[in-house]
Amino acid sequence: MSLIITDDCINCDVCDPECPNSAISPGDEIYEIDPSLCTECVGHYDEPQCRQVCPVDCIPLDTDNQESHDELMEKYRIITGNA
Repeated sequence: MSLIITDDCINCDVCDPECPNSAISPGDEIYEIDPSLCTECVGHYDEPQCRQVCPVDCIPLDTDNQESHDELMEKYRIITGNA
């Protein structure tokens, strides 16, 4: 699954620079995660980096974008040009 940022986001900007896929960007009111770029850091790290640094714990799994570990790894390969 990709991740999603909830309305609990305080716009602290710590998650954006941590994303290795540039999937996080400022939205109209809170930061947003592009599900086509989010791999939950699969291929880069063992844990999603945005979740590691978020001070309010507002980045759960996006149940509307369910993907297996293999699908996330394939997305990582495509994004990084290693497909």
